[in-house]
Amino acid sequence: MKLSSSTLLLIFCVLVLLDSCATSSPAIDNFIQCLSNYSQPSNPIFEAIYTPKNSSFQSVLLSYIRTKRFTTPTTPKPLAIVTAMHESHVQGTVLCAKNEGLQIRIRSGGHDFEGLSYVSYVPFVILDMFNLRSINISLADETAWVQAGATVGEVYYRIAEKSKEHGFPAAVGLSVGTGGHFSGGGYGNMMRKYGLSVDNIIDAQIVNVNGIILDRKSMGEDLFWAIRGGGGASFGVILSWKIKLVRVPAIVTVFHVNRTLEQGATDIAYQWQHIGHKLPEDLFIRVMTQVFNASNDSQEGKKTVVIAFIGLFLGKTQGLLSLLNESFPQLGLQKNECKEMSWVESTVFWADHPIGTSINVLLQRPKQPVGYYKSRSDYVKEVIPKKALESIWKLMIKGGLGFMQWNPYGGRMNEISESETPFPHRAGNLFLIQYGFYWLEDGIDVTNKNLNLSKALHDAMTPYVSKSPREAFFCYRDLDIGANSDNYTSFDKAKVYGDKYFKGNFERLVRVKTMVDPTNFFKNEQSIPPLLNYK
Repeated sequence: MKLSSSTLLLIFCVLVLLDSCATSSPAIDNFIQCLSNYSQPSNPIFEAIYTPKNSSFQSVLLSYIRTKRFTTPTTPKPLAIVTAMHESHVQGTVLCAKNEGLQIRIRSGGHDFEGLSYVSYVPFVILDMFNLRSINISLADETAWVQAGATVGEVYYRIAEKSKEHGFPAAVGLSVGTGGHFSGGGYGNMMRKYGLSVDNIIDAQIVNVNGIILDRKSMGEDLFWAIRGGGGASFGVILSWKIKLVRVPAIVTVFHVNRTLEQGATDIAYQWQHIGHKLPEDLFIRVMTQVFNASNDSQEGKKTVVIAFIGLFLGKTQGLLSLLNESFPQLGLQKNECKEMSWVESTVFWADHPIGTSINVLLQRPKQPVGYYKSRSDYVKEVIPKKALESIWKLMIKGGLGFMQWNPYGGRMNEISESETPFPHRAGNLFLIQYGFYWLEDGIDVTNKNLNLSKALHDAMTPYVSKSPREAFFCYRDLDIGANSDNYTSFDKAKVYGDKYFKGNFERLVRVKTMVDPTNFFKNEQSIPPLLNYK
């Protein structure tokens, strides 16, 4: 006997309620029952719901967590995970969670450095977007519609399927989800040429607090402005983006060269500060300072700093060498250190895969976290003195862990106004710093030690970075710069982190939030508050 879809749905809901009754609350029972109203024969929602009693719950939860800091036994777990497979599932999750007083956390790629897309300390459900990953390329008008669950690696791959002369400016990390990455700004190694991801977004779809799907026209320009750099999770659930593809040459050149302190790496990094932001916009050179074990036998067991210079040039090797011999001879880049390849192959190279790796790696998604991570950020507006660099290296060596990535500004980034999007870090910056600390050892003592090391390095950089406010990059989430509690968004506390992330754009973001979500349903520890401090 073949059962109808409605009968199967009823059976499922009964089984879920019976299975979870021992550990669940009336709120989650009612939430699941409410969701049944948003199922369709072709898109049954019961296949998308996971509760702690489901055998697959833990694997689904871990699949999109990128740091083990938030996988400990004491980390709060969601009452349910909804792995939306249709837009109606997103609408239903918003409305049913709101009806039952449950908080939702919205996850696309799971790269939130503080776990805010999948952890809360009040009753909550996760709305997981990873199934909504379609990418539709239109070369006729050089655009693409990208669903929020797609990764940037998938975007690069699908563009390359259609064209060898198009690309898109976004992250180096291939498994980053477009839902969060784009809504926080989205930067990468073509930002000096084409700006940020948000500078190339021309439309979007979002589910608002009333469960209504809006596009750019129906949401209005204020909300469209806010979600392009102000963090979509404060305003609704991003469903998809319409992006404007950019032109890339058929052949680009990449390099990754290491320089030791003995080879004059400090002098080279010092000189880079003077010219990295002034180079032609076709060239992006990242500086990465990292602690390694000394390779010299006489220094066995000791630590040292190695500085990597990683480049993307939108052109061929001959043009790159000619440019650097004139503008940055201190690097001493040689022809055999340069590799020519297609733009899509360069995205694989920049993700630290060996040359020759198939571009199919762009489609891979990590299954679970393998290590612990803490990130911070800063903006530098004046050259850091050489002696200060040497003292910073010593501090890093003493700690024995961590890296700094310096990402040059200039080019297109100088041409876009601070208020064009919520992302305000434009002209006047020499480079962006990302501080990264990664470790594999388990245990609270090890974690606290490494968090303290990250704080010590960040504190030591205070004299050399932006001030009043000390600016920070929203996508490099850091609760140490200011945070609210899980369930209440104080304006005064929000202004502390809001000014650092958004500078003068924070107040406009607050006005938009007040207009579209006055009761503050969409919230987390670093969300935008409405003007009225509703709980």
